[in-house]
Amino acid sequence: MEAVLEQIAKIGIVPVIKIDRVEDAAPLAKALSEGGLRCAEITFRTAAAEDSIRAMVKALPDMLVGAGTVLTVEQLDKAAAAGAKFIVTPGFNPKIVEAAIKKGIPITPGCSSASDIEKALEFGLDVVKFFPAEASGGLKAIKALAGPYPNVRFMPTGGINAANLGEYLAFDKILACGGSWMVDPALIDAKDFAGITKLVREAVQSMLGFAVVHVGINCAGEKEADSVAKLFGLAFGFEYKAGSASIFAGKGVEVMKAPGLGVKGHIAIATNSTERAIAFLESRGWKFRQETAKTDAKGRRIVIYLEEDFGGFAAHLVQR
Repeated sequence: MEAVLEQIAKIGIVPVIKIDRVEDAAPLAKALSEGGLRCAEITFRTAAAEDSIRAMVKALPDMLVGAGTVLTVEQLDKAAAAGAKFIVTPGFNPKIVEAAIKKGIPITPGCSSASDIEKALEFGLDVVKFFPAEASGGLKAIKALAGPYPNVRFMPTGGINAANLGEYLAFDKILACGGSWMVDPALIDAKDFAGITKLVREAVQSMLGFAVVHVGINCAGEKEADSVAKLFGLAFGFEYKAGSASIFAGKGVEVMKAPGLGVKGHIAIATNSTERAIAFLESRGWKFRQETAKTDAKGRRIVIYLEEDFGGFAAHLVQR
């Protein structure tokens, strides 16, 4: 059960989807995957929910498909039979929570108060859905609740959109965010799956926030590195700042005192979440040099190189 939740954490965004026609399920799954999100929460708001889950699982077996707005144990049973890998409920229903635990399927019940959270804790749960997020006080309320419950993580849903996604995900107690802005029912009804892929891609890029922060230049030794760094200062007024292994010229140029990875040097790509960026890139076939990883006090990778070189330059992610 924990493995599924950690997978959701690495994905970061859970598209919350209302499907009216089963035939839209498979192309929608492909649209989400092509945009960079191999995850979907199909809500039991329509009669097509059960078969839509089944169709998505069949179309993309490695996709993480779950069921949302589960209001009865019967719906839970249908979702599980269809292949749902997780369950989400709008409120805290002890009968549904108990049934899910007995089935061994992860459940994230809706909680918007301390009392709800304590009920979840009694069942051994430490991840809850915060719903409706914005209407219940938003991130400010989540931070207030996280104080007395430091081991609880939240999946806010309701009012999450492209404008506030980054603010929510920046808080380390947020497991992931649920949202429907990239899977608008109007787009599904119009079968505009290309439009959905575009919105999903934009959401993923907003979440990850990739940006070049500096370029590293390989030099044969410290003398050459010193000369190159000073040359940047002479030409552009970049500040000279010496370190143990390199010299920075301003913030954007790192001159290596000895050759590092990459024939010519390296490019550092900042991201809002190194762990989510790694999961995203690995899902698209990229590989990493695990021996280059540097971790923080919590064991999270904050620097890591890709195996691929780019025009003679190695590339590494760095936590923003």
